[in-house]
Amino acid sequence: MTTAFYPIGTPGQAWGVAEKAQWLARQRVQRSYADDVLARIDALRDRFDVAGYGELDYPSGRYPLLAIRSRGWDDALPVALVTGGVHGYETSGVQGALKFVERHAADYAGRCNLLVAPCVSPWGYERIQRWNALALDPNRNFIAASPAPESAGLMALVQPLAGRFLMHVDLHETTDSDESEFRPALAARDGKPFEPDSVPDGFYLCADSLNPQPAFQQAVIAAVAKVTHIAPPDAQGRIIGSPVVAHGVIEYPLKALGLCASITGARYTTTTEVYPDSPRATPEQCDDAQVAAVTGALAYALAHR
Repeated sequence: MTTAFYPIGTPGQAWGVAEKAQWLARQRVQRSYADDVLARIDALRDRFDVAGYGELDYPSGRYPLLAIRSRGWDDALPVALVTGGVHGYETSGVQGALKFVERHAADYAGRCNLLVAPCVSPWGYERIQRWNALALDPNRNFIAASPAPESAGLMALVQPLAGRFLMHVDLHETTDSDESEFRPALAARDGKPFEPDSVPDGFYLCADSLNPQPAFQQAVIAAVAKVTHIAPPDAQGRIIGSPVVAHGVIEYPLKALGLCASITGARYTTTTEVYPDSPRATPEQCDDAQVAAVTGALAYALAHR
């Protein structure tokens, strides 16, 4: 195990109130949720319904939480959920979700009901941060009585539709900053040693180990491979420490870990992981990879209802 310096806390001791306050004081707004997300959602109101599902109310910022819904919602049709920005710093998840709605969502009218939450963690989006203002990872807190308001809000949004979801695609990134900032911060916060890992160069998926749906995952991989490259396994046959079970696919127990992709109980679920720091991928390709993942997932799910 390797010890890594992180400028907050005492090695081996979990953070208390003072350390979390020190961490919060270091966070700075670096971009605008209103300009980058809310303005684009507003531009969609003539074609889609927009539903507010709560508001984040932190001393350091208040943010409305919005979801985009199919106009002409039909209760006889299955529901497909797309989520982005659960980790606010993962830019292509947010931009890819919006780009999907802008360019493709109308194509599914009469085939399924779409529900898209493009930026689940707007506080983190503005600060290019993985955690929320409470130093919690929303993507480990999709649990009962969640202490993360981002997670609790999204679960409340989907709860009335329980049992009707066919598909859920949760859009994420794996970045170089995972190793340089976010995983060292996690180790420091929890008073644990930091164990470095490699960052995979390329796109991959995280399936549910209890409901892997391998053909569905490979359909998504095939769609994305037309846009950007798929991450190879490392020398141990792993990606981010997990065994590669198929081309570009690893598995996690989604519900046990409190991950977003577990919240619907849909037949088809996956978590995308784009690598925006690759010299082989542009920001536009990263956004387009997320769009391809959603359209590829929908094509398979609707053909295999």
